[in-house]
Amino acid sequence: MLNLALVGLGFMAATHIKALRQVPGVRVAALCNPSGRHLDGDFTGVAGNVGDNAPVKLEPGSFKAFHDFAALLADPEIHAVDICAPTLAHHDLAIAALRAGKHVLCEKPFARTAAQARAMAAVAKKTSRILMPAMCLRFFPEWVWVRAAIADGRFGKVFSARFRRVAEPPGWGQANFLDGAKSGGALLDLHIHDTDFVQFCFGRPLAVRSAGYTKISGAIDHVVTEYEVAGGALVHAEGAWCMTPGFGFNMSYTVNFERATVDYDLARGADALKVCEAGQPAQTLKLGQPDGYAGELRHFVECATSGRQPSVVTADDGVSSVEICEAEAESIRLKQRIALG
Repeated sequence: MLNLALVGLGFMAATHIKALRQVPGVRVAALCNPSGRHLDGDFTGVAGNVGDNAPVKLEPGSFKAFHDFAALLADPEIHAVDICAPTLAHHDLAIAALRAGKHVLCEKPFARTAAQARAMAAVAKKTSRILMPAMCLRFFPEWVWVRAAIADGRFGKVFSARFRRVAEPPGWGQANFLDGAKSGGALLDLHIHDTDFVQFCFGRPLAVRSAGYTKISGAIDHVVTEYEVAGGALVHAEGAWCMTPGFGFNMSYTVNFERATVDYDLARGADALKVCEAGQPAQTLKLGQPDGYAGELRHFVECATSGRQPSVVTADDGVSSVEICEAEAESIRLKQRIALG
């Protein structure tokens, strides 16, 4: 049984607790929050932009509560740490946990800067601990399916791919999210999901060309990027969290292959994923696998338990996604194409 501690107790921690109920071989053994908020395990009323927002409450007495992160790390009964704290804290928390001998799952973005992300990955290699970025999109069934379709060529060559993730401003954690110096704006905190998925499907981009603007955070709150990828497909992604309140949240993708067009739109609900294949009637695919949060946590638990390094998403992937986002920010600033090494 893997004893897992959650650090940072907001919406994402509540989301992870719900997902962990679907993962065997792990228990929430501890909670940590310097402010003391939710240290009683009661997350009732915590809500966000994904999931069912069902209330979450841990059984009293089933976990330890810590205000002090150092005290948590000194507990030999804790095997792994799940970092759900604000982005600025990721670097220090992850490095301290790794040096204390704990395995680490770290929410996205991996770190506030690429330099910090590289330092985290270096410590993980030095300590031989597992450090996995929580890039949940790689584990969501509809994204797993389309990535497999791209990889195995079932519909032929990819001509184009478009990913979109747009929302009204976050309704929680605004002291962090809406301060671009802390969060990196929508570009780093929200759009990074699709930036990472682009590299998952097509490899690390050769270059990016981006346009964007700030509206609420002082950083880039709306970005559109074209990625130059090996193979020459036309690939772009849009991310924003500055839509007028009431807009809600939506994510979608369209991939146009030689012999099919596949289209996912969250707004269609149960009919979200459609496949239009040449010579066949259009069909709606309904995939029944666990959601991305359960998938990513299952992978992390399996790796931490076995000592095997992650294969679906690695620390190096987490570093690369931040590097690409920084190149996108530079492209917006300079209004030019930015090559990636």
